[in-house]
Amino acid sequence: MERLSKSEIIFKVLAYTLVGIFALLALYPIVYAFSVSISGRAVYEAGQIVLWPEDITLAAYQNILFDKDFWISYTNTLFYTVFGTIWSLLISLTGAYALAKNNLIGKRKWNFLLVFTMWFSAGMVPLYLNYMQLHVNNRWGIVIAFGVQAYNVILLRNQFSSIPTEIEEAAIVDGANEFKLFSKIYVPMSSATVATVTLFYAISRWNGYYWASLLVDNQEELPLQVYLRQQIEEFQSLADTGQVDLPYAMDSFVYAIIICSIIPVLVIYPYIQKYFARGVNLGGVKG
Repeated sequence: MERLSKSEIIFKVLAYTLVGIFALLALYPIVYAFSVSISGRAVYEAGQIVLWPEDITLAAYQNILFDKDFWISYTNTLFYTVFGTIWSLLISLTGAYALAKNNLIGKRKWNFLLVFTMWFSAGMVPLYLNYMQLHVNNRWGIVIAFGVQAYNVILLRNQFSSIPTEIEEAAIVDGANEFKLFSKIYVPMSSATVATVTLFYAISRWNGYYWASLLVDNQEELPLQVYLRQQIEEFQSLADTGQVDLPYAMDSFVYAIIICSIIPVLVIYPYIQKYFARGVNLGGVKG
């Protein structure tokens, strides 16, 4: 076992210290939100909540459990996340596979058009009018219309391009067609990048707010993030008029919804994060 030099020891101590500080700074808002969500109204409004909860009450969470609109929006967000991620992966994987093939006619032009979408946009108003004309105002419309992100396709394309051609040639000799090459060789050998892109799409769908708030006109199809915004506006209106008398602060209910909304991400992310850095590095090596 090599003995570390003095400079290496200092560097490691500083690196671990900084990482620890950044981790605590990132964790603090979550801890604070949870503490407020289970604290009483009086102690919160008195500014006594800094880290740990006081005068603990679960009234905000009990209110959520019996809030029908919350569960409808939660179900909608699960719908957008699951089906949206599946659709996005299907389009991105197949598109990246085609763009990675050397025998694709006009390969350079197709790749240029893909990157071009990252540089230029028609603008917010034309994009909104286009979505409205295409009737992107319901659940399936949101799922299909926002199916692809160019950056994710590029990650997958670069990863597919890095797979040795000898493996593909050997599979073709054994009788593999394009579908088998795609499903049995390219996708399994790119599991880290696929997992990373899956995480990107799932987080994007789960946090989807802006376009859903503009396009979806049915209250029964709004996602959780839009519902959360509506609750904040409603509680702020009640606070301004003084028409609220609850055992918990108005912010406690909002924070309780936030905690409930991030639970699936906190549960799933630890199982995927080991692929994260490796997937981005693999997919970003070859241009």
